[in-house]
Amino acid sequence: MDIKALRYFVELVDQQSFTRASEKLFVTQPTISKMIRNLEQTFDHQLIHREGRRIWLTDAGEIVYIRAQQILEIMGQLHSEMVDLNKLERGQLRLGIPPMVGHLYAGLIRRYKQLYPNVELTIVECGGRKIQEEVTNGNLDVAITMLTTDNNHCLDNLPLEGYHVHAILPDTKKWQQKESISWLDLIDEPFYMYTEEFTLSDYIPHMCHEAGFKPQISARSSQWDFLVALVKSGIGATFLPEPLCHRIREDGVLVRPITPSIDWQLGVIWHSERYISKTAEAWIQLCREYNQNKK
Repeated sequence: MDIKALRYFVELVDQQSFTRASEKLFVTQPTISKMIRNLEQTFDHQLIHREGRRIWLTDAGEIVYIRAQQILEIMGQLHSEMVDLNKLERGQLRLGIPPMVGHLYAGLIRRYKQLYPNVELTIVECGGRKIQEEVTNGNLDVAITMLTTDNNHCLDNLPLEGYHVHAILPDTKKWQQKESISWLDLIDEPFYMYTEEFTLSDYIPHMCHEAGFKPQISARSSQWDFLVALVKSGIGATFLPEPLCHRIREDGVLVRPITPSIDWQLGVIWHSERYISKTAEAWIQLCREYNQNKK
């Protein structure tokens, strides 16, 4: 069934004249007649009676006329929604951000909402490994997370900025005398670690193994501030990316660079083999502009 034929049929009924309908549609009268015959063949029913210049609907024609109006209205609405989507006047964006990252890009999120206020933004906070899995599975459109060398081959990325990871230690004489530490300095310390859905949970044990020891993992949490509170109790160590270190304003802990360092490289990731929504494209473009403005 041709949508154009339905449009011609409705216009003919509305105008009650082949002449006026052809003028309105900018087509010839034989073209309209052909379209009506095609519809009648499709439905296997006569749709109109003609008597001279006068036309009226059959019972089947009444049904087709009512439904055709509804279909054309839906098609018109669909077209408007597609136009709105291209202009980002509607749509949704599912954005993944680890809890440690969100505050760094609050301004970027705010700018996106200023530019596209009608886009429904859903922010999902979870660890980097979980975020990568959700983008791969199509449950997230795009995400900002720690980039790794073993990122899934189906994921594309746009690097944003990088930081070092520092050790958070008790404010005791043992650590006060050190301006920086090595991994081997921590051989006897219990570690307060992130849960396994966080990418850093792999990097830290790896660095310890490279130094020749297995870390003593005393506790795990997804909340970095809770890990810092455990260190404040007077024993143990945890690890924070540099931007989060600036947010520690409590007495009782020290921030120390650690060598070799872990590079916390942040970036945007998205699925390279799936359709990228207009809303996700707009987010990626905004991140590109963010990078350019840093230069």
